[in-house]
Amino acid sequence: MSLRDLATGVRSTLQNGLPHSHFSVQAEPPQRQLLAWRERVGHVIDVLPSVADTERPFSAAIDRYEVGDIVFTDCRSDAMLLERSLARISTDTVRNYAFHVFPEGDVEDITLRHATTMPSKSASTGAVKFLALDMGQPVRMRRNACRVLTFFVPGALVEQIFPDPEAIHGRTMHGDTPISRLAMAHVAALGQDIANLSAPAAQGAVRAGAQLLIAGFGKQARLSGGARAAARAAMFGQVRRYVQANLHRAELSPESVLTALRMPRPTLYRMFQHEGGLGAYIRHLRLRHAADDLVRYPHLMVTDVAYGVGFKSPSDFTRAFRRAYGVSPLEFRASSGKAT
Repeated sequence: MSLRDLATGVRSTLQNGLPHSHFSVQAEPPQRQLLAWRERVGHVIDVLPSVADTERPFSAAIDRYEVGDIVFTDCRSDAMLLERSLARISTDTVRNYAFHVFPEGDVEDITLRHATTMPSKSASTGAVKFLALDMGQPVRMRRNACRVLTFFVPGALVEQIFPDPEAIHGRTMHGDTPISRLAMAHVAALGQDIANLSAPAAQGAVRAGAQLLIAGFGKQARLSGGARAAARAAMFGQVRRYVQANLHRAELSPESVLTALRMPRPTLYRMFQHEGGLGAYIRHLRLRHAADDLVRYPHLMVTDVAYGVGFKSPSDFTRAFRRAYGVSPLEFRASSGKAT
């Protein structure tokens, strides 16, 4: 068995080229829904329902994406008790490391069993938002109704920070540190955007997310490693997403980004040095969007294009556009062959 079987369901290839599969229990009769989910994931982890659990409706669905050597899954489900036992481990070949992120809901009562003859070791008794597991070691946990985004990564990636990667098993984070908050924002955005990203962008975002999570656990364990680089990549993505979402606002500026994201000013400025500064990055992005709009919407007035991408006046827009492209907005539109 491999992680390819984790959510077989409906298989497809997205427009960006990523292999994708989807599985849901929605079409099953209510009394079969939990059992159908148990059958689907049972080769990797056992669902332990009570009789009462099987008699009530159960909701669960999972999307799975293959992104290079990392598998990324997005799962929504009702509460359940899960166990990956020594017996299960002995019958499969799943040995990746799983990093669970809970943007909605959480997991609790995590118990590690290192051998059938040894007493259980409790990893966490409270609800947590981040959980790292070595799929080669046993675990039992109660997952509350949740949305969980999971990275299944090879051991070589974990070893970059954890010399002994098996030591990461059962580690948790509660989401109350700067790096955990950054990781949550990055992973939640990835879950929302992955199907629409280009293949290279998806691969970069998934790897950055996995590295950020590993770095977060490494920092918690007081290990040296790539925490700073991973955090920088995630912070850069956070700023870019904020700028994209607020590009139409005339008040968008480096100062407003600093205020909204509460980042250190030197850090933010260093991240965009290669763009000539954050202000230049915002201006260039506005002009690129404006150029696209001028071509895509030939009947839209230049004034509307200017305001639509956040310029404060049509004259400011025209001057900036001419400096960037060497022609006025109207000349640029005419040269596209779409003006009427």
